Amino acid sequence: MKLYGSLTSPYVRKVRILLAEKNIQHEFIVSPPAMDNTELAAANPLGKVPALVLDSGELLIDSGLHVEYIDSLPGEKFIPADDSRWVVLNWHELGNGISDAVVARMLEGRRTPECQVADNIKKQEMKVERAMQYSEDRIRGEFLAANRLTLADMSLGAALSYIDLRWVHDWRGRFPKTAAWYENICQRDSFLATAFPEG
Repeated sequence: MKLYGSLTSPYVRKVRILLAEKNIQHEFIVSPPAMDNTELAAANPLGKVPALVLDSGELLIDSGLHVEYIDSLPGEKFIPADDSRWVVLNWHELGNGISDAVVARMLEGRRTPECQVADNIKKQEMKVERAMQYSEDRIRGEFLAANRLTLADMSLGAALSYIDLRWVHDWRGRFPKTAAWYENICQRDSFLATAFPEG
Protein backbone atom coordinates (compact mmCIF):
# COMPACT_ATOMS: atom_id res chain seq x y z
CA MET A 1 0.00 0.00 0.00
CA LYS A 2 0.98 3.63 -0.45
CA LEU A 3 0.55 6.39 2.10
CA TYR A 4 0.64 9.96 0.81
CA GLY A 5 1.32 12.59 3.43
CA SER A 6 3.35 15.49 4.69
CA LEU A 7 6.06 15.18 7.32
CA THR A 8 4.37 17.78 9.54
CA SER A 9 0.76 16.54 9.63
CA PRO A 10 -0.49 15.12 12.95
CA TYR A 11 -3.06 13.04 11.06
CA VAL A 12 -0.37 11.52 8.87
CA ARG A 13 1.86 10.90 11.86
CA LYS A 14 -0.91 9.06 13.71
CA VAL A 15 -1.34 6.70 10.74
CA ARG A 16 2.42 6.22 10.40
CA ILE A 17 2.71 5.35 14.09
CA LEU A 18 0.01 2.70 13.73
CA LEU A 19 1.67 1.25 10.63
CA ALA A 20 4.96 1.07 12.53
CA GLU A 21 3.42 -0.57 15.59
CA LYS A 22 1.77 -3.21 13.40
CA ASN A 23 4.96 -3.58 11.35
CA ILE A 24 3.09 -3.22 8.07
CA GLN A 25 5.17 -2.71 4.97
CA HIS A 26 4.12 0.30 2.91
CA GLU A 27 5.49 3.04 0.70
CA PHE A 28 5.42 6.49 2.26
CA ILE A 29 5.24 9.24 -0.33
CA VAL A 30 6.00 12.72 0.99
CA SER A 31 3.28 14.80 -0.60
CA PRO A 32 2.15 18.09 1.00
CA PRO A 33 -1.45 19.26 0.51
CA ALA A 34 -0.66 22.13 -1.88
CA MET A 35 -2.96 23.46 -4.59
CA ASP A 36 -0.42 22.60 -7.30
CA ASN A 37 0.31 19.08 -6.05
CA THR A 38 -0.96 17.13 -9.04
CA GLU A 39 0.40 13.82 -7.71
CA LEU A 40 -1.69 14.09 -4.56
CA ALA A 41 -4.73 15.30 -6.50
CA ALA A 42 -4.46 12.24 -8.73
CA ALA A 43 -4.40 9.98 -5.67
CA ASN A 44 -7.05 11.82 -3.65
CA PRO A 45 -9.73 13.99 -5.31
CA LEU A 46 -10.00 16.10 -2.13
CA GLY A 47 -6.29 16.89 -2.25
CA LYS A 48 -5.89 16.17 1.46
CA VAL A 49 -3.44 14.11 3.48
CA PRO A 50 -3.12 11.44 4.49
CA ALA A 51 -4.35 9.46 1.52
CA LEU A 52 -4.01 5.69 1.60
CA VAL A 53 -3.98 3.67 -1.61
CA LEU A 54 -4.43 -0.04 -1.06
CA ASP A 55 -2.66 -2.74 -3.05
CA SER A 56 -5.93 -3.21 -4.96
CA GLY A 57 -5.77 0.42 -6.07
CA GLU A 58 -8.70 1.39 -3.85
CA LEU A 59 -8.38 4.79 -2.17
CA LEU A 60 -9.18 5.48 1.47
CA ILE A 61 -9.52 9.25 1.87
CA ASP A 62 -9.50 10.12 5.57
CA SER A 63 -7.21 9.19 8.47
CA GLY A 64 -10.22 7.90 10.43
CA LEU A 65 -10.76 5.28 7.73
CA HIS A 66 -7.04 4.59 7.53
CA VAL A 67 -6.67 3.62 11.18
CA GLU A 68 -9.79 1.42 11.08
CA TYR A 69 -8.55 -0.38 7.98
CA ILE A 70 -4.97 -0.77 9.19
CA ASP A 71 -6.11 -2.12 12.55
CA SER A 72 -8.30 -4.68 10.78
CA LEU A 73 -5.21 -6.23 9.18
CA PRO A 74 -3.51 -9.24 10.80
CA GLY A 75 -1.49 -8.57 13.92
CA GLU A 76 -2.01 -6.85 17.23
CA LYS A 77 -5.20 -4.79 17.52
CA PHE A 78 -4.93 -1.21 18.73
CA ILE A 79 -8.67 -0.52 18.63
CA PRO A 80 -10.22 -2.92 21.14
CA ALA A 81 -13.35 -4.91 20.35
CA ASP A 82 -14.68 -4.84 23.92
CA ASP A 83 -16.30 -1.92 25.76
CA SER A 84 -12.94 -0.12 26.03
CA ARG A 85 -13.28 0.51 22.28
CA TRP A 86 -15.43 3.56 23.00
CA VAL A 87 -12.92 4.95 25.47
CA VAL A 88 -10.15 4.53 22.90
CA LEU A 89 -12.18 6.12 20.10
CA ASN A 90 -13.14 9.00 22.39
CA TRP A 91 -9.45 9.73 23.08
CA HIS A 92 -8.81 9.38 19.36
CA GLU A 93 -11.35 12.10 18.65
CA LEU A 94 -9.92 14.30 21.41
CA GLY A 95 -6.54 14.11 19.69
CA ASN A 96 -8.14 14.89 16.34
CA GLY A 97 -9.96 17.86 17.86
CA ILE A 98 -6.77 19.28 19.32
CA SER A 99 -5.06 18.93 15.95
CA ASP A 100 -8.01 20.55 14.18
CA ALA A 101 -7.90 23.53 16.53
CA VAL A 102 -4.15 24.00 16.18
CA VAL A 103 -4.44 23.84 12.39
CA ALA A 104 -7.23 26.44 12.44
CA ARG A 105 -5.20 28.69 14.75
CA MET A 106 -2.15 28.39 12.49
CA LEU A 107 -4.11 29.20 9.33
CA GLU A 108 -5.72 32.24 10.92
CA GLY A 109 -2.30 33.42 12.06
CA ARG A 110 -0.96 33.15 8.52
CA ARG A 111 -3.48 35.64 7.19
CA THR A 112 -2.27 39.19 6.73
CA PRO A 113 -2.55 41.14 10.00
CA GLU A 114 -5.43 43.28 8.77
CA CYS A 115 -7.41 40.15 7.85
CA GLN A 116 -6.79 38.17 11.04
CA VAL A 117 -9.65 37.73 13.48
CA ALA A 118 -8.20 37.66 16.99
CA ASP A 119 -11.37 36.11 18.40
CA ASN A 120 -10.95 33.14 16.07
CA ILE A 121 -7.42 32.52 17.31
CA LYS A 122 -8.56 32.79 20.92
CA LYS A 123 -11.45 30.42 20.25
CA GLN A 124 -9.09 27.74 18.96
CA GLU A 125 -6.72 28.24 21.88
CA MET A 126 -9.59 27.79 24.33
CA LYS A 127 -10.59 24.54 22.61
CA VAL A 128 -7.08 23.20 23.04
CA GLU A 129 -6.85 24.28 26.68
CA ARG A 130 -10.18 22.64 27.54
CA ALA A 131 -9.10 19.45 25.78
CA MET A 132 -5.80 19.51 27.66
CA GLN A 133 -7.63 19.91 30.96
CA TYR A 134 -9.86 16.98 30.01
CA SER A 135 -6.72 14.93 29.44
CA GLU A 136 -5.08 16.13 32.65
CA ASP A 137 -8.12 15.10 34.70
CA ARG A 138 -8.25 11.58 33.23
CA ILE A 139 -4.70 10.32 32.75
CA ARG A 140 -4.08 7.52 35.24
CA GLY A 141 -0.93 5.80 34.12
CA GLU A 142 1.37 4.82 31.27
CA PHE A 143 -1.45 4.36 28.75
CA LEU A 144 -4.71 6.21 28.20
CA ALA A 145 -7.03 3.20 27.89
CA ALA A 146 -7.25 -0.58 28.19
CA ASN A 147 -3.97 -0.71 30.20
CA ARG A 148 -1.96 -1.00 26.99
CA LEU A 149 -0.93 0.95 23.92
CA THR A 150 -3.91 1.82 21.73
CA LEU A 151 -4.96 4.26 19.05
CA ALA A 152 -5.81 6.63 21.92
CA ASP A 153 -2.12 7.09 22.74
CA MET A 154 -1.16 7.48 19.09
CA SER A 155 -3.75 10.17 18.44
CA LEU A 156 -3.14 12.27 21.54
CA GLY A 157 0.63 11.89 21.21
CA ALA A 158 0.56 13.11 17.61
CA ALA A 159 -1.65 16.05 18.61
CA LEU A 160 0.60 17.16 21.46
CA SER A 161 3.65 17.01 19.23
CA TYR A 162 1.79 19.20 16.75
CA ILE A 163 1.26 21.81 19.45
CA ASP A 164 5.02 21.88 19.96
CA LEU A 165 5.49 22.32 16.22
CA ARG A 166 2.88 24.99 15.48
CA TRP A 167 2.04 26.72 18.78
CA VAL A 168 5.06 26.79 21.04
CA HIS A 169 4.07 27.64 24.61
CA ASP A 170 4.46 26.20 28.11
CA TRP A 171 1.55 23.77 28.16
CA ARG A 172 3.68 21.35 30.19
CA GLY A 173 3.74 23.71 33.15
CA ARG A 174 -0.05 23.84 33.23
CA PHE A 175 -0.68 20.16 32.54
CA PRO A 176 2.12 18.18 34.24
CA LYS A 177 0.39 14.77 34.21
CA THR A 178 -0.24 15.06 30.49
CA ALA A 179 3.34 16.21 29.96
CA ALA A 180 4.76 13.24 31.89
CA TRP A 181 2.58 10.80 29.95
CA TYR A 182 3.65 12.44 26.68
CA GLU A 183 7.37 12.33 27.43
CA ASN A 184 7.08 8.62 28.17
CA ILE A 185 5.04 7.69 25.08
CA CYS A 186 7.43 9.63 22.83
CA GLN A 187 10.23 7.21 23.70
CA ARG A 188 8.58 4.42 21.71
CA ASP A 189 10.36 3.52 18.48
CA SER A 190 7.24 4.27 16.44
CA PHE A 191 7.11 7.81 17.78
CA LEU A 192 10.83 8.41 17.37
CA ALA A 193 10.76 7.16 13.77
CA THR A 194 7.90 9.50 12.82
CA ALA A 195 8.98 12.62 14.72
CA PHE A 196 8.34 15.94 13.01
CA PRO A 197 11.42 17.47 11.37
CA GLU A 198 13.09 20.19 13.39
CA GLY A 199 13.10 23.80 12.26
